Amino acid sequence: MNFSWYRYASPTTFYPLAGRLIPWFVVLTVITLVVGLYWGFFETPDRLGGSNPQKEYYRIIFVHVPAAWMSMWLYVVLAGWSAIGLIFNTRLSYMMAAAVAPTGAIFTFIALWSGSFWGRPSWGTWWDWDPRLTSELILFFLYGGYLALHSAIDDSRRADRAAALLAIVGLVCIPVIFWSINCPDPNQCAALHQRSSMSQIDPDILFAMLTLTFAFWMYSFVTALMRVRSIILEREADSEWVGQQIRQEGGR
Repeated sequence: MNFSWYRYASPTTFYPLAGRLIPWFVVLTVITLVVGLYWGFFETPDRLGGSNPQKEYYRIIFVHVPAAWMSMWLYVVLAGWSAIGLIFNTRLSYMMAAAVAPTGAIFTFIALWSGSFWGRPSWGTWWDWDPRLTSELILFFLYGGYLALHSAIDDSRRADRAAALLAIVGLVCIPVIFWSINCPDPNQCAALHQRSSMSQIDPDILFAMLTLTFAFWMYSFVTALMRVRSIILEREADSEWVGQQIRQEGGR
């Protein structure tokens, strides 16, 4: 099979490929979401043990942790596409960055909201300005800043480059969040948020968390591909191939 990555770097050829991939990612999203939620609610312990024992409400971990992971991962993807666009001046890279940003912002909001919702019964407060929560909030502002800057500039190429620079500069927030969660010396970064404890977690809880993380990942593919197809149609609206594509889809 002769597969050329360069061929699909063009919006013209990537548009139909994205359309063919979306149904597969939808199926994977639904399957893993159902399996992960079932395992999380029915196959995991009723209580979370360890140094911070918790009742049934600990199950919000199945939304909170995957959303937090995806918020960071999607920002790396956003910055990566932005860097590729700046280096190689490829239109599709900028389009992919713009398509990923809203989903990353949504997952960051879910991580913040679910963390606050979890913090109230666990630690008696909705919020605490510690490094771990604050750095995640800054990440949400970075997503918002990228989207606001991109929409504030009428010229799409100038908007792409300006927003790309902001995304790359904001990448410094990712290692800060990781360090704040996995601080080598807990005495130096005591905070409301507990340390990452993946090596000590119950296998059933870990399985549900990883399955739902995969489901969120597949959902990110679905939304990003659907969004980039809309961006391609919007930016290439005057081209002949878009007119043909619209006529074909309208005739079905």
